[in-house]
Amino acid sequence: MDTQTMIRLTGLTKEFAGGVRAVDEVGLTVARGTVQGIVGHSGAGKSTLLRMVNLLETPTAGTVTVGGRQLTGLPERQLRAARRDIGMVFQQFNLFRSRTVLGNVAYPLRQAGAARARARAEAEQALAFVGLADQARRYPEQLSGGQRQRVGIARALATSPQVLLCDEATSALDPQTTHEILALLKRVTTELGVTIVLITHEMEVVRAVCDQVAVMDGGRIVERGAVAEVFARPQHPTTRAFVRSAVHASPVLDLLPRVLRKHGVADSVVATVLAEVGA
Repeated sequence: MDTQTMIRLTGLTKEFAGGVRAVDEVGLTVARGTVQGIVGHSGAGKSTLLRMVNLLETPTAGTVTVGGRQLTGLPERQLRAARRDIGMVFQQFNLFRSRTVLGNVAYPLRQAGAARARARAEAEQALAFVGLADQARRYPEQLSGGQRQRVGIARALATSPQVLLCDEATSALDPQTTHEILALLKRVTTELGVTIVLITHEMEVVRAVCDQVAVMDGGRIVERGAVAEVFARPQHPTTRAFVRSAVHASPVLDLLPRVLRKHGVADSVVATVLAEVGA
């Protein structure tokens, strides 16, 4: 694997009981220091694919290589050590209610064998990065949803991973908080050099933060490429539906008829344009 590649998935397949194939021979390469979006409807296989990157889900076939090291086939002890280079952020935060914010962030460090003082210092540094240094002694139930997700990100960053996996990390948040979390994830890449794989069912999230996007349908990647290219020229019907939904959700669309009429465009032409973009 070349030095510019952080993640390489080759022929990755996952079958569950009854012959259900959730992921079907997926191949994907993710460059270092980029944000790779994976978008798809519920049941498309994107969450299963993400969990195979750190082998929380064991592939039926195929290989996973992260940072030049093939993870598939590693003994359990070596795999646990390799997972320290792969942080994960969850949709529902997955925080310990009985631990303070600082305790939650320090937890993976303590599990990895770090001394208490070192774990505390590195946890405090991670909390400062996500803007929660002043919340260290509070408990998750005392925080807003956005703050809890920041704690989740701080916990994932505490072990200084090379890769961050985000499983629908903004789905439980309101639009303003979503914007703030996406901005934070962009900082994780630009300031820390961490490679991010982000799964979502919202094309707006992809457009806001991702460099590349892969579209999944029926367990397969049906389209991939640079975000701007995929938005400009979507090829697969699933991709076109996602792009239409993103355009339709954009506040710009609400202004479009007014702008067109201001420039003398006839109502019949305005109606045609709106029909073309799915409004």
